[in-house]
Amino acid sequence: METAKTIIKATSPEQRIISLDLLRGFAVLGILIMNIQSFSAIGAAYINPTAYGDLTGLNKWIWILSELFADSKFMSIFSMLFGVGIIIFTERALKKGRRAGRLHYRRNFWLFLFGMVHAYLIWYGDILVAYSLCAFLAFVFRKLKPKTLLIYSVLFFIVPIIFTVGSGLSIEYWPEETYNQNKQTWMPDAATIDTEMAAMRGNWIEQMDIRIPGAIFLQTFLFFWQTFWRVMSMMLLGMVLYKWGVMSAEKSKSFYLKMGIISLSLGYLFTGTGIIQNFNHNWSMDYSMFVGSMFNYTGSIGVALGYIALVMFFVKSTFGRGLKYMLISVGRMAFTNYILMSIICTFIFYGHGFGLFGKIERTGQILIVLTVWIIILVISHSWLKKFQYGPLEWLWRVLTYWQKQPMKKQ
Repeated sequence: METAKTIIKATSPEQRIISLDLLRGFAVLGILIMNIQSFSAIGAAYINPTAYGDLTGLNKWIWILSELFADSKFMSIFSMLFGVGIIIFTERALKKGRRAGRLHYRRNFWLFLFGMVHAYLIWYGDILVAYSLCAFLAFVFRKLKPKTLLIYSVLFFIVPIIFTVGSGLSIEYWPEETYNQNKQTWMPDAATIDTEMAAMRGNWIEQMDIRIPGAIFLQTFLFFWQTFWRVMSMMLLGMVLYKWGVMSAEKSKSFYLKMGIISLSLGYLFTGTGIIQNFNHNWSMDYSMFVGSMFNYTGSIGVALGYIALVMFFVKSTFGRGLKYMLISVGRMAFTNYILMSIICTFIFYGHGFGLFGKIERTGQILIVLTVWIIILVISHSWLKKFQYGPLEWLWRVLTYWQKQPMKKQ
């Protein structure tokens, strides 16, 4: 007989949608290709590759390939998956007789707190705060029809384009002080670079001089300028794709193959054009910070959709069983692995660890990415042999349902 004290269990591993776990594992690993640039060097180098570090020879090609294949692509997938998760979580909560809205907002309140701890104590490039805040609003869209959701997704998506292109076209009317401040952000002088280097190579407290302002900037100005609109757009697009059966591998293999070819072709065309144009403009702030950045902003969606299609094709294929299992394990522990990557990389590059900040070229950064991937794959596979959930996934569930959840496999 059920009583008021019956444990309300979270989704069991058997209830999970395998295609989503595999896609999530693929995405969380891919995110590190770009995040490594933020972990390893000054903030300006993430948006302007000429701001710091060698950009010739193999280093240049590493940057070009990272931009073409990774920048904003995996984060877009992750955002879409979060939108899918909102639908799945609330539907399952309702089936269990629970108040879906209450659980959803409690769940994302805790995610917000996790994100704040991550941003201010570990790495300022956190995305969890943005996801939690967007999830508060995205919840109200979950029951809309796919076509309506798609319209809203497009509307959210174009807002940063208007902001960015409009700002770029109005540069000649800017006050000189505003222009110089933006120029300093785009191409910091030697003193500014030295200050950031010293802080990040210093102890954990000294790093706060960069970490706190960086987190505040990302969570305020950049959030309202671009992140909020893009994440909302991708969450709603994820809902569309899920309702159409695309994200759950319900379409045919031929559908996914066609979707992959078309999406990747368009996405790489846009992003590749942007890379060429930015180099032709010598990465000048007036062009590359504004109009030049929009090629990848739009092209990354095509590439993300192409990757989703190829992953779904892989899911429906009979080959790669071992790789599938490994990626599924990584995906089931995506939250833990995301934070673990930050802990590992900050220890490698920051002063409380090896202090290699600003010392590793792009070629070396990719080798570190591969090493961290291996660590994540091994840990995820080993952990889930004994436990149902990753440690942070388990804690998040406990806080969401406000009841102890089973951890070890029965």
